[in-house]
Amino acid sequence: MSTDDAHVSGTDFVSIPTRDLAAAMAFYGETLGLHRSVYIEGKPFAEFETGNLTLSVIEPDRMGLEFAPIKAPFALHVDDVAVARAALEARGIGFHGDIFDTGVCHMAFFADPDGNALMLHHRYAPRQAI
Repeated sequence: MSTDDAHVSGTDFVSIPTRDLAAAMAFYGETLGLHRSVYIEGKPFAEFETGNLTLSVIEPDRMGLEFAPIKAPFALHVDDVAVARAALEARGIGFHGDIFDTGVCHMAFFADPDGNALMLHHRYAPRQAI
């Protein structure tokens, strides 16, 4: 295989494990308000669109894989972390700690019902090229 054969040109989706697909679909679709783009009755997955990346919620046990929640959070872009956090808190989501300000972005950490780490994220300063 040449290096051209292995050229990665993007990310098609990321998988998020669940033990309860119906509950995960309610969380990602209703609580977070993401558009569900794929669901086939009886299949162990559903897909949700974030605008630039598809989240594929999967039941790993039904795919021959082991369930383990994701510990490094996915950064979900919002225009205003405080406003989005308040809206999600009103829908019953608990957050870990206060809004974190890195000096270039705001972040608020939470988890889905399976314990997968997520964050609300907004970059307010330009990215610095290194």
